[in-house]
Amino acid sequence: MSVMKLTENQLLLREGKKIVDALGKTFFPLVEVVLHDLTVDEHHVVAISNNLSGRSVGASTTEIGLARISDPSFPEVLQSYPNQFPDGRPAKSTSIGIKNGDGEYVMAICLNIDVSLLSAAASSLQQLVQTESPPVDIRENLVSPSLDVIRSTLEQYASSLNTTPRMLTPAQRRAAILKLSQAGLMDLKNAQTIVANTLGIARSTVYTYLPQKGSAT
Repeated sequence: MSVMKLTENQLLLREGKKIVDALGKTFFPLVEVVLHDLTVDEHHVVAISNNLSGRSVGASTTEIGLARISDPSFPEVLQSYPNQFPDGRPAKSTSIGIKNGDGEYVMAICLNIDVSLLSAAASSLQQLVQTESPPVDIRENLVSPSLDVIRSTLEQYASSLNTTPRMLTPAQRRAAILKLSQAGLMDLKNAQTIVANTLGIARSTVYTYLPQKGSAT
């Protein structure tokens, strides 16, 4: 092995350690990131960030690392394959092999995600977003009522009768305004003006259609 190749390999490993450290800190505490030196016969693990597997620097590489050492044509990237930590926790792993200018594997950067933590979080979120039917037949809208709602309500009411707001009969107007009043929309500022303009009637007429307080319902 030439001096230049040694220099290149050492440079790649040095830069690899930076990547491993940065990724481990970025994805803490869910992702373990490991750097394997594939140029040596043993003690392949040279860096671990966010150690989830209990391994240590100087440990041997995995079966995938050994396969890359023996076969330069082994796939450079194995992504999102199922794995397992020594204590049985499920993991999702990605292994990235890095080659030098001669096409020889120098190192591998491996990411191992603790799926058990994510599964627990996903289960909690599923329970959080789950809804149940209320015991009463009612639909609630959390949007604050606005004057636009008044206009659209009158238009929908008229449409249900195959007519337009301005073509409603006095009885139909009274029913429409009663509906607005029961929804609390007539308590909005300028509600009477919007109703009058939409129905094409005088504002004073709107007041005559409003239910009188204290009257029987």
